Amino acid sequence: MKNSKGGIYRRFVKRPMDFILSLVAIIILSPVFLTVAILVRLKLGSPVLFKQNRPGMNEEIFMMYKFRTMTDEKDENGNFLPDSVRLTKFGQLLRSTSLDELPELFNILKGDMSIIGPRPLLVQYLPLYSDHQKRRHEVRPGLSGLAQINGRNAINWEDKFNLDVKYVENVSFIGDWKIIFLTIKKVFVREGINSGSTPTMEPFKGTKKERRIES
Repeated sequence: MKNSKGGIYRRFVKRPMDFILSLVAIIILSPVFLTVAILVRLKLGSPVLFKQNRPGMNEEIFMMYKFRTMTDEKDENGNFLPDSVRLTKFGQLLRSTSLDELPELFNILKGDMSIIGPRPLLVQYLPLYSDHQKRRHEVRPGLSGLAQINGRNAINWEDKFNLDVKYVENVSFIGDWKIIFLTIKKVFVREGINSGSTPTMEPFKGTKKERRIES
């Protein structure tokens, strides 16, 4: 059963607030958008935007936008080189400052995402979630969330999903604004960008003890 805590805020306030905040942010940050887009085009090539299908609320698939942070370098067999090779210093800078996430403001404007919520992950992870972990899709995915202010990529998947579900169960106006302000602080401090062993988060392979055995 879905948690009804914060029902009025979730049903009547959160979406209009997301629309207004994302629209204002796009207008104010338009010079930043233009500057980053030009630099990405010059340093990493075309296309400037990275587009990928991600699962949103109720596991509905949408197209998410980010600024590109990697090159298209491939080996002799036509396969992409490892992320650690394709992620340039400029790309690392975009990620550490979260500037690569700015185009997601348009996803928020469209209603695919929210300012605050569980981060939208890869479509191929959907069959791997436990029933508990699937609850992260009861709300719109967010530009930032409870997991991002508590370690981001530096915490393991289980802790991240537990924080996502904790957010779903405790959505509130005050809680969202607390996460917004702490996110801004984290961006300036640049904490939790890497997982520690790889330049990006290790792929999620499921929770073995909670996987269902299908015949």
